[in-house]
Amino acid sequence: MARKSYEQIQRQIEALQAAADKLRRKEVDEVIGRIRQAIDHYGLTAADLGLGRAAPVVRKKKAAAGRAKAAPKASPVAYRNEAGQTWAGRGKRPQWLRDALEAGHTLDEFRVNA
Repeated sequence: MARKSYEQIQRQIEALQAAADKLRRKEVDEVIGRIRQAIDHYGLTAADLGLGRAAPVVRKKKAAAGRAKAAPKASPVAYRNEAGQTWAGRGKRPQWLRDALEAGHTLDEFRVNA
């Protein structure tokens, strides 16, 4: 099988594109013909098709379900270690605090004075 050059392939692409454009024009002409027949048959006007005036603006209803929920507020820091790690005092204790308590420190040592 002979190898094709870049130029040969480009010419083939151009020929295929021209054939595709010609076929599309033919199909569009046929579709327009069928649309015109339907318009004549049913006596439709441009306004019936939404072409005689600007299309109405569809406004979205404000539904509570569609609104994004606000992000929860961060709890204030209640405990902090020397490395700057923090805990708000809610939920499971972080590992750094559990390790410190096991090492003999007290919870009050890490309490942030508010």
